[in-house]
Amino acid sequence: MHRRTILKTGVAALGVAALGRSALAGEAAVFAPKPGAWRSFEIRTRIELAPSKGISRVWVPTPSFAADDWTKPGETRIEGNAAKADLVAGPVGMAVAEWKEGAEQPRIEVVSRVSTRDRDVSSADGADALSGADREKYLAATRLIPTDGIVARTAANIVGSETDDRAKAKAIYEWVVQNTHRDAKVRGCGLGDIATMLESGNLGGKCADINALYVGLARAAGLPARDVYGIRVAPSRFGYKSLGANSETITKSQHCRAEVWLDGAGWFPVDPADVRKVALEEPPANLSLDDPKVTAARAALFGSWETNWLAYNDAHDVKLPGSQAAPLGFFMYPQAETVAGLLDCLDPDSFKYAITAREVTA
Repeated sequence: MHRRTILKTGVAALGVAALGRSALAGEAAVFAPKPGAWRSFEIRTRIELAPSKGISRVWVPTPSFAADDWTKPGETRIEGNAAKADLVAGPVGMAVAEWKEGAEQPRIEVVSRVSTRDRDVSSADGADALSGADREKYLAATRLIPTDGIVARTAANIVGSETDDRAKAKAIYEWVVQNTHRDAKVRGCGLGDIATMLESGNLGGKCADINALYVGLARAAGLPARDVYGIRVAPSRFGYKSLGANSETITKSQHCRAEVWLDGAGWFPVDPADVRKVALEEPPANLSLDDPKVTAARAALFGSWETNWLAYNDAHDVKLPGSQAAPLGFFMYPQAETVAGLLDCLDPDSFKYAITAREVTA
């Protein structure tokens, strides 16, 4: 009996060891987005405001970022009881609504459609040249993304004497992945104040911090780069719980990504923030950087994106039309303003807004 028990225990131990080796070998860690069929989504943003003594206004981001190879914004419509409601087109698309003083229960629903497909440009070649105006735009500093001072010094230390643009972009990507961490205590997606991050030595944050750091360092190194602000709309097809919207309610699923321009490849997708999200949140959580799930995401997210996510815009320092508030660092959340000022867009329960998404076939 004792011998049989030992044998059973030994077999069980071998089974556990085999499972461990299987996990370490990365058999269940596949993250490899490739361009395929287009998917279409409908996104609904519903807002209700409390009655106000003065004029109330609302601004809702709409999909306006277009790229022929991976994202195509569709139509947007507005419903509700606003005195005025308009769609603002252009690089920062939005729905704008206004209610007169004393309006009872202001409400609005903004419904947008967008088509997306996965990206992989890791081996792309032959892209058209970036225009001079765009090169200047995407090398410029913004209020929260300076390109001088500590940002320039850090970028210079990272790239060293490297002259190849792709090697520079990869060096900055690896540095950001290695030196930052996702901080669950940060509200929303973070602020994106990269100089403060570097000066304080606290490189913790969320996507608007970590990917903005990549963009600022790339620009400081002479590489045009940009943040792309959007929201997750569907689960990950690769089983990554941390990298998808896992229900139709996506009110808190905002996520920004980054792109860097590489001559020959064009706009090259990166997402170091999601690598850090996988490390912190992917079950069983608090994974090391050499965990198979993390290494798979780390390899893929330099040159590819899974687009169970839609893009709103790539704008910084956004002045909301008609608002009395200072420009926003970026525009990724619904905004509302009453006589008391802007409402807290990171508190949807008090603000009373909800966003849902569903995949559509037509």
